[in-house]
Amino acid sequence: MLDGFETLRIARDGVALHVRRAGQGEPLLLLHGHPQTHAMWHRVAPQLAGRFQLLLMDLRGYGDSGRPAAGADSAAYAKREMALDAVHVMRALGHERFQVLAHDRGARVAHRLAQDHPERVERLMLLDIAPTLAMYRHTGEAFARAYWHWFFLIQPPPLPEALIASDPRRYVRSVMGARHAGLAAFAPEALAEYERCAAIAGTPESICADYRASAGIDLEHDQQDQAAGQRLAQPLRVLWGEFGAVGRCFDVPALWAGFASRFSGRSLPCGHYVAEEAPTLLLDETLSFFRSKP
Repeated sequence: MLDGFETLRIARDGVALHVRRAGQGEPLLLLHGHPQTHAMWHRVAPQLAGRFQLLLMDLRGYGDSGRPAAGADSAAYAKREMALDAVHVMRALGHERFQVLAHDRGARVAHRLAQDHPERVERLMLLDIAPTLAMYRHTGEAFARAYWHWFFLIQPPPLPEALIASDPRRYVRSVMGARHAGLAAFAPEALAEYERCAAIAGTPESICADYRASAGIDLEHDQQDQAAGQRLAQPLRVLWGEFGAVGRCFDVPALWAGFASRFSGRSLPCGHYVAEEAPTLLLDETLSFFRSKP
């Protein structure tokens, strides 16, 4: 997929990070969600590459990036650590300052990236998330039922890992197919790519470590920021699916107002997988929000 995109591998502290690159202009970093890879951008990336230098990175633990051991408290998958991956990749490619478009887990990494490295991130667009700390604090029955994997994946090892490893394809299809648009929202080639990468050795452990970090060390970092009165300073645009669990279960604008000083956002007529369910609308939003050279 993504013909014409260059493939790069950039190592940070022994973790190989898989990157695709195309286009010229202002640098725009795209970060994917769970249980996906950079391939989730295939319906918008070719058009965006006409306006930006586009960098698509597989998060550690996903796609064709490395899968380091989780370590104590799953610290290797803290969003602070994953944000440093993004900083390293962009600096290695000559970009000290850049813009970010991110979905789902990648959006949580992007939130931490913008918070920890405000000098690096110029503008930030997040897709279908509310702040992690706020979502845990405001979880109710409807959200717990829709996002059951949040609570399954953080259970002690090795049970979640073993269940995923027993049939990675079923896991991917169970998580993604249960959302608003079902599996029909995904191109067969993209779905096959998600399934291929889910079957790579070490993926179940990495996925669980990602979610355990979000329910532990990431919350500690968020609470420290909140106690210190720290908020995102960059222009932040959040888009969420009208038919997704985030939009149905949370007051997204109100929650982000507590974490960002320059927030704007709206719902789109789709479910969780915005880039694949509503690519034309996302393109319009992206081109109007991010700065590009004429």
